[in-house]
Amino acid sequence: MSIAYFFKPHEKDIGGGFRVRRVLPAAAKQAVGPFIFFDHFGPIDAPAEANHDVRPHPHIGLATVTYLYEGAMEHRDSVGSVQRIEPGAINWMTAGSGIVHSERTPLDLAGKPRRSHGLQLWAALPRAHEEDAPSFSHTPASSIPLAQLDGALVRVLIGSAFGQTSPVATFSETLYLDIALDAGRSIELDDLPPEAAIYPVSGEIAIDGELLAPHTMAYLDAGTGTSVYSSAGAQFVVIGGAPLDGHRHMVWNFVSSSKERIARACDDWERQRFDKVPGETECIPLPKR
Repeated sequence: MSIAYFFKPHEKDIGGGFRVRRVLPAAAKQAVGPFIFFDHFGPIDAPAEANHDVRPHPHIGLATVTYLYEGAMEHRDSVGSVQRIEPGAINWMTAGSGIVHSERTPLDLAGKPRRSHGLQLWAALPRAHEEDAPSFSHTPASSIPLAQLDGALVRVLIGSAFGQTSPVATFSETLYLDIALDAGRSIELDDLPPEAAIYPVSGEIAIDGELLAPHTMAYLDAGTGTSVYSSAGAQFVVIGGAPLDGHRHMVWNFVSSSKERIARACDDWERQRFDKVPGETECIPLPKR
């Protein structure tokens, strides 16, 4: 048996009827490797009048990792980045000492029916890098390495697997794979990092013969090889890495090893001491403490 825990999501409306399935953090485990937050949104068919824009908001102590299957969004941040995010690309934003960003519908899609589907994860930064300067890195879909296996296609989004290494730079051992598995086929996952989990994005999979319910994350026992099978075909991700170097505190969009640092970030946002996103005039207020 290779499954240690099952993490079931809870649904959350993040604004305008835009609902996400939030899997991490979980009661049994705060993080899987560096990944301390895991949201799965969609597929969502939005009518022309829908407003799912995410207004400017701050982060500290983490990196956001955005990956789309369908749709597009425009990222803007306080270090001056402006990036259209499209399916297959990896967008890594290091918050470090503090960054502000917005995620909006691109102008060419605004006012039209549209569909969106994707994942957003947060990676907690190691203590030594929690106060690094903020930055943003875009890796286009064409630069993500592929491993074509018998019955499976593996996109190595972050880390190394199946003889391929992603160009995405990280601060600690990190693995993030997107795997499309053909009907009636299986894939062997060996040499996984110390902490690893599997999440089915679509379709049903069985892990070492045990069926995994849709939208449920399976956290794996350390040091075990794993076989994943799908009778009808499926898309799933594998995440993991080295364990975090200690517990992290999470308040709103802030992550830190220090409660005092989070309190300071809350004060800084309330008093508008974060850098602004060029061209943006709105912001999301700090929730009531």
